[in-house]
Amino acid sequence: MSHDRRLWLFLIAACILALDRLTKAWIVAHIPIGGEIHVIPRVFWLSHVQNPGAAFSLFIDSPRPTLTHWLLVGFSLVAALVVFLVLLRLGRRFTPTTVALALILGGTIGNVWDRIRFGMVTDFLAVRIVHYHWPDFNVADSSIVIGGILLVLDALRVPHHEKKRD
Repeated sequence: MSHDRRLWLFLIAACILALDRLTKAWIVAHIPIGGEIHVIPRVFWLSHVQNPGAAFSLFIDSPRPTLTHWLLVGFSLVAALVVFLVLLRLGRRFTPTTVALALILGGTIGNVWDRIRFGMVTDFLAVRIVHYHWPDFNVADSSIVIGGILLVLDALRVPHHEKKRD
């Protein structure tokens, strides 16, 4: 008999949310908007950027910013609700999929919190390699991306019962 792991999965999501809130609060308190702290020279900085758009600053130049803002909030809330419901259904055990969904849930709530409360998302992790500047991101973004990668890897994995047939 398997123990129900949903509480642990929701705890993972809550820890991601807490880490996201704490790191963003630290950045807001210690780095002015547009400022940077060099962590690894010419490669990695802590920055303070306010992103009113979506990932990679998509939709930042929208002709209807208020509509775009509320569409992003609505999409994020629907996505968080769907992931929450899927976790309720599948979360009785730990799998790469359920852990990925917990990471995505925590990250999604972290960024939608910013959108609702502040109208934009605080980004603060800046990576530059040679002349390439990766768009600034945050803990929530990282969690969503890691969760997405886990979902893809799990989908590509050959199920255990199919390995035995070969």
